[in-house]
Amino acid sequence: MTDHLTIAVYSNQAETYADMVSKGEPDADLQSFIDAIPANGRVLDLGCGPGNSAAMMRDAGLQVDATDACPQMIELAEKRHGIIARLESFAQLDSIACYDGIWANFSLLHAKRDDMPEHLSQIHRALHPHGYFHIGMKLGTGAKRDRLNRFYTYYSEAELTDLLEQHGFSPLYKRQGEGKALSGEIAPFIIIQSRKTDD
Repeated sequence: MTDHLTIAVYSNQAETYADMVSKGEPDADLQSFIDAIPANGRVLDLGCGPGNSAAMMRDAGLQVDATDACPQMIELAEKRHGIIARLESFAQLDSIACYDGIWANFSLLHAKRDDMPEHLSQIHRALHPHGYFHIGMKLGTGAKRDRLNRFYTYYSEAELTDLLEQHGFSPLYKRQGEGKALSGEIAPFIIIQSRKTDD
């Protein structure tokens, strides 16, 4: 994510956002991801925010790398959870066959639609053969800013599934739901967990 207005919102409301998203134990989606990774496997939390999910993966015995484009989130990840994250945008992911899994939970929804194919190609390259990929996105069409001025790109289930398959991922698990955002808006979302297949 390199949208400066979006990063500014997260910078200004970092503590509030961290309080909103933090959990004491993995939810079903994160537990499913953890269970899919080999013992002591290496994972990347892409867009880690305040580091809560990264910490739970670490505590489950995984080797965790974490990145985020917001300096305040990087600071919170270390302060709250002892997660040393890298300040890095999606486009800076240049690892090759490094990870058993990549967790992109409601982070890539801030990427522009035209940039998503390259981001998925980068993620594909960064995974080991048959590596696991989790993505959470908002459902809808087009792109727009929310009440707080954060940029979002929206996808239908079919569109996101097709995009994943085109970039060498085989979806294994999907679910839809609704959630309350930092802006107070209630929005539908989709979770898809996939395996890398094009090796």
